[in-house]
Amino acid sequence: MASRQEKAEAKKRLNMRNPWHLLATGFGSGLSPIVPGTMGSLAAIPFWLLMANMPIWSVWVLIVVGFWIGCLICQRTSDDMKIHDHGSIVWDEFIGMWITLMAIPVVDYEWVITAFFIFRIYDMWKPWPIRFFDRKVSGGFGIMIDDIIAAIFAYVTIWLLVWYEIMPFSTN
Repeated sequence: MASRQEKAEAKKRLNMRNPWHLLATGFGSGLSPIVPGTMGSLAAIPFWLLMANMPIWSVWVLIVVGFWIGCLICQRTSDDMKIHDHGSIVWDEFIGMWITLMAIPVVDYEWVITAFFIFRIYDMWKPWPIRFFDRKVSGGFGIMIDDIIAAIFAYVTIWLLVWYEIMPFSTN
């Protein structure tokens, strides 16, 4: 595990004019000094809202392509920073949020907030097998896969909420 000083030095190696770094940091959202993963997850929402009116199949294509490109950009940025899975690398949160948001039955603020919190809980808590993949798989694929699994957990959780007609944060 890298020290605080090593992480700060790694962050200095980022160049926001480099498109790999710009994407890997979620257009800079991962540069937040506090909870960069949460900031990356929040930053992903407006992009998903733009995609929400597209045909579902095309959004899934974007997610799959975003995952594979994410493996590359996260690996390159991690290599440039000389530290594996630095907190400022949040493209994995973008893809994870997009997968999670695909589970919501309607695009409204309550479901978006629900999806956000459920994804963040799984991504931070990292229950098995998420923690296993986070610790054992390296490279760009390793950076991406634990968030994809967290998103799958979140997707299933939202599906269960819909199936059992449970709506957290509902005013009814």
